[in-house]
This record gives sequence, structure tokens and C-alpha cells, in this order.
Amino acid sequence: MISDSNTSISSVTNTPPPPPPHELGIVHCPTLGQPQQPYDDDEHSGEIRDYTGVFEGPEKTLEVVFRKMIGFEHLNATDDEASIGDSARSGPVGAIQRTGLRKLARTDLDRICQRARCTILSSVSNRYLDAYVLSESSLFVYSYMIVLKTCGTTTLLRCVATLIELGRKIGLEVDWLGYNRKNFSFPGDQAFPHGSFHQEMDYLYSHRSLCERLDGNGYTLGPVTGDHWFVFVADHTRRWAEDNDTDRVLNIMMFDIDQDVAQKFYYDQYPARIDANESEEEATKRISVEQTKAAGIDSLVPGATIDPRAFEPCGYSMNSILFHSYSTMHITPEEGSSYASFETNQKVKDHTSLVSNVVRAFRPRRFVMTLMADEGGLAEMGKNPLFGSSACEARISVPFGNGKSQSTRSLSTASIASNGHASNGVSHKMTYKRKDLASISVEDDQTCMMGNWILEGNEELIPVDREWTPLRHRAFSFT
Repeated sequence: MISDSNTSISSVTNTPPPPPPHELGIVHCPTLGQPQQPYDDDEHSGEIRDYTGVFEGPEKTLEVVFRKMIGFEHLNATDDEASIGDSARSGPVGAIQRTGLRKLARTDLDRICQRARCTILSSVSNRYLDAYVLSESSLFVYSYMIVLKTCGTTTLLRCVATLIELGRKIGLEVDWLGYNRKNFSFPGDQAFPHGSFHQEMDYLYSHRSLCERLDGNGYTLGPVTGDHWFVFVADHTRRWAEDNDTDRVLNIMMFDIDQDVAQKFYYDQYPARIDANESEEEATKRISVEQTKAAGIDSLVPGATIDPRAFEPCGYSMNSILFHSYSTMHITPEEGSSYASFETNQKVKDHTSLVSNVVRAFRPRRFVMTLMADEGGLAEMGKNPLFGSSACEARISVPFGNGKSQSTRSLSTASIASNGHASNGVSHKMTYKRKDLASISVEDDQTCMMGNWILEGNEELIPVDREWTPLRHRAFSFT
């Protein structure tokens, strides 16, 4: 079922049971048990939460597009640099002309990341953008756009005020802001202001300099009792044409990945030292490359410059850049909360082959796929079989097995039987079907789509949302 509306606060695919009142825009108080902090106390990061043994893999994503302020054009003059001049910005990029946000100092970027409780680990650059691998996910900086993705219990929205401040310092003002995330698997672990989507929207509305002009709206796509996607957009103008290359953004969020694949992202699966002269940093770089090749991630981004990072004791992040576009992967291999994501803003007309290759590499039990595209990008894509076909026709089949022994620990007996996988490891296929689809028009020229896909034979794995509780279990006041 597809839902298309411009409802101010929520658009959901399933009618019964009814969505929580805060998603209908009629509740204006925090849900009991959410992390709290005064909205005017924005000089401190959110409270530190102890590790609970599980990790929130799905990322929060903040995208902000800027425009030049009238009368401040001189602050955006081009800088010609013979080299990047920063050891954290590696790669054979040659001369780079920096304008807009790319002129921000490293200390400014560190401030932004500190607000979200993450740090910069490495980066690559080209003529069009800078891509930073973070301790929790990724940062991409274009001349007039910044994309920040953070996972775990990071406090991403605390960056908004800092971004506005730094933009004004170089003669830029916010033109468009978007925030999105999937519903949390472990909502109780989150820190303020991420206790709920309602709390996140309240926090964004507290930035008067942003919302009084742009008047943002929040939306919910997908069944509120299962996997769904929250989207907030503040936009009254069309995006910049000069450097804004995110006409479409595809995100694949994979859950319960195959355990043989997950093992490739444990640090101790690789030699700690290959010789006495190898430093710890060199060992990390080597293991990062080995994990990339072992999982076939390099083949997913052919021709791109790759910046991978392996983590101890487990985990993996990767950024890649190719001309104007980026691709990024983040992997949490812990059994019980295993997760892998792949996101790209490549201008691909048909994502079918890319999605099949990504899913084949990780063999998840289920995945959520989202697409955010502007009007022109959607028209260029034409009929998209991943999002446009009926549910009975929406299938993705990928090869599984190669004649060698393969683990089936992440596949149920029913799915093995339904997909024809024999115990001798003979190559067969795995088939994923789309369980549901939601689509909504956002503001004037954007469309958001979200689909839930599940491995045939694993229907019993459909998740129950832990972020939503029935109305009778909620306490609220009305204003």
C-alpha cells in the first residue's frame, strides 16, 4: 500500500492500529521516560550513556544546504591550493579550489563533530567534496552542502546551531535542512534530544532562526508497529544547482547479516602485526583494506577512491568518492544486533543491480530501503522496479553458495527450502520480497520512498517497533 500526502506531521502506510498522537501533531509534551534537558542549555553535549552490550546501527542523517548571504559574496572567493596541507585529508587530489563550506578550518569541523559526540579519523578529497570517516559513521562536505551521518547514541541534532553559526561566519545561510532516521531498535539507550521523533522535532523547532523562516515539517513512512522511517524537512526554496549533487539518495539498511560475513569484520580475525616494524596505525590500515577486499566492498564502488576503517574489537566504516558522488558503508557485526548499511548519492537511473550486489555481499534476513529524490531526479529514473512495481512483483533474487561449504546460520530452514539451497553448498538463489511500501511528497519538489524487504521464508522475523507503544499505555497532555 502506498500513502501519498502532505500531512504536516505524519504519513503512514498502515491505518490500524492508529499512530501515536505525537505523530499526528496533537501532542506537545515529552513521553515519559525520555532523556530530558532544558532546550536553552545547548552548550553541553548530551549525557553520556554506558555501553549496554548492543549497538544502534542505523544512522541518523542530517543534510544542510546553504546559500550565499547578500552582501557577503567576498567571503566565498575561491582559494587555490597546491595541496590540501592536512595529514587527515589524504589522497592524490592535486590542486583543489575551495569555496564555501570547504573553507572551514579543521578546528571548525572538529567542533561540529564534538557536538554530535564523534571524532574525525581520516579523510579523502577530490575537486568536488571532502569525505571524512568518523568514529561513528561519516561526514561529507561540499561547497554549499554538508551531510553528517552518525550511529549509536550520538547527539547529531546538536550540530544544527553550530552549523548555522559557522555558515554565517563565511557568509552563508541555511537554505534547506533535512533530517531522517529509521526507528530505533534500542530507543532507551538514546541521549537527549533523541528520545523520540517528537522530541527531535521539538528540538529543531527550538532553533528559531531556522524554523521561523523555513517552517519545517515531520513525516513518518511505513508501519508504525514495525520498521518505519522518520523524515524532517525544512525547505521553502529549490536547492542550489552549483554544488548540490544529491538529486537522489539511496540507503540500504540490512539487519541480521550472515554470520560468516559478520566474522570478516572482527579485528582479531587478521594478524595483529605482519612484521616487527609495522606500527599500530599501519596495522589498522592494512586490516581495513583486508576487510574491504574480504567482503567484496571494493567491487561495490568500482573506480572510486576508498577510505576504509576497521575498528577494535569489531566494526567497519568506509567512505568512497567518485567525482560529485559519495558512497558510504557502516557495519556492526555483533550477533543479536548485526547491521550493515550502504548509502550513495550517485545519479543512477536504475539501482537494481547495485542493490542486488549489496544484498548479495551481506545476505541479511531483512533490509529497509529508502530513496529520497527531487522532482528532476525522480523523472530521470523513470519507472523504478524496486519502488514502482506491485508488491507481488517486487522481488530481488541473488545467488547464494559457490560450491563450497557455506554457513546457513542466518537463514531459517524455511528460507533455505523455499530458495532451493541444498546442504552440499551448491549455488542457488536467495529471494527477497517487498513486504510494504510507503511514498510521500515532501514540500514542493521532493519525494521520499521507503520499502521493507524480507527473505522469503523468514516472515516470522518481522520486527515489532520498540519506539512505539499503544495509546492506552501513553500519558500526554494537550495544548
